[in-house]
Amino acid sequence: MLPGMKGGPLAPYACDPARSRGRRYPEADAPTRNAFQRDRDRIVHSTAFRRLVYKTQVFLNHEGDLYRTRLTHSLEVAQLGRSMARSLRLNEDLVEAIALAHDLGHTPFGHAGQDALQDCMAAHGGFEHNLQSLRVVDELEERYPQFNGLNLSFETREGILKHCALRHAREIEAREPGGVAARFLRRTQPSLEAQLCNLADEIAYNAHDIDDGIRSGLLSVAQMQQVPLFAHYSEQTLAEHPALQGRRHVYEVIRRMLSDQVYDVINATSAALQALGEPDLTAVRAAPALVQFSATMRAQSSALKSFLFANLYRHPQVMLTTEQARTVVAELFAAYLSAPHEMPSDFAARADRPRAVADYIAGMTDRFAGREHARLTGRQLLGAE
Repeated sequence: MLPGMKGGPLAPYACDPARSRGRRYPEADAPTRNAFQRDRDRIVHSTAFRRLVYKTQVFLNHEGDLYRTRLTHSLEVAQLGRSMARSLRLNEDLVEAIALAHDLGHTPFGHAGQDALQDCMAAHGGFEHNLQSLRVVDELEERYPQFNGLNLSFETREGILKHCALRHAREIEAREPGGVAARFLRRTQPSLEAQLCNLADEIAYNAHDIDDGIRSGLLSVAQMQQVPLFAHYSEQTLAEHPALQGRRHVYEVIRRMLSDQVYDVINATSAALQALGEPDLTAVRAAPALVQFSATMRAQSSALKSFLFANLYRHPQVMLTTEQARTVVAELFAAYLSAPHEMPSDFAARADRPRAVADYIAGMTDRFAGREHARLTGRQLLGAE
C-alpha cells in the first residue's frame, strides 16, 4: 500500500484552514465551511469559472464538442490533485480550490490568444495569464458589495499565482508586503498543495492532449508508439487484452499512464518528505520543491511533452487556427484601443485604457471573441456565426 493511501488527519506540512493567513478583507468565518471550502465555492460560482467552458485548451471551441476546454481541464486537474493530496495527507479542499481557479485568467484561444495579448501589452505593463488569474479573483469579479474580487484566502491566491515575472512580483509586493508574490523575491517555495496542483496540471494536460490529438486525427496510435511512456502502457494493455483496439485501447493506455504517474508522484514526494524528517510548513517553504516525479518518470514525462509540442501543438492544422486566433486578438485589441466605446461602459470609462482592453479581451470566450471580431472588422476568421 502506498504511504497514506487511506488518508487521515492533515500532515504537519499541510495547510490547515484554521491557521490560514486570512483574506485581504477580514470576514467572519462561515458556520459550516472552512476557509478553503469557502474559496472553492466562490470560485465555482464565479462568472470567470463559467466562461471556461467556452475557452480553448488545444482545439478551438468551434472545432468539436468532445475536445477538452479550460473547464474540463480544470476539473481533471482538481480530480488528480485531490487523489494525490488524500494519499499525502495534504489539504484536499485547498488543492481543489487552486486547481479550479488556476486558469481563470486564460485568454480565449488558449496559448495563441495569450501570446497575442502579451505582444499587444508589451509597451503597457505586459500580460501574464497566471497574474491575470490572480487579478480576476482579486479585482475583476464583481459579486460582493464590500469589495472587488472574491476575497479568497492567502493560500488559495498564492497557489493561483503559479508564475510571476520579477517586475510584477515587486509591484505586488509594494501593494501587499510579505504577500503572495514575496516567494518570487525570496526564492522560496509555495505550499505543498500549490506544488501539487502544478504537477497535476502537467499530468492532466499531457494525458488529455493525447486523447484529443488522436480523436482529432492529428495524431495516430502508431505515432504515439514512438513515445516510451505511451508504448510501455500500450504493450502492457495488449499483453492483458490482445484483441483490444480503437478507443478502448487508447482509453486503457491513458488510464494506466495516469494511474502510474499519480502513484509515482505520491511515492517520490513521500520519500522527499521523509528525507527531511517530516517537515512543517515553514521548512517546506524553505526547501527545494518537494512534490515531484521520480527521475525516471520525469524523463519520460518530458519526452512526452516534447513529442506533443512537435507533433500536435505545431501540427500545420493547429498552427493555422493559431495564427487566425492571434490575428483576432490583435485586431480586437487595436479596435478597442482606438474606439473604447465599443466596450461595455465600465471598461470604456477606466483611465488605464490598454489594461482595460486586455482585461476585457482576456475575459472573453472563444466564440464571443470571434463574434466581436466579425462585428468590428466585417471579417469572419474563426468558426461560424
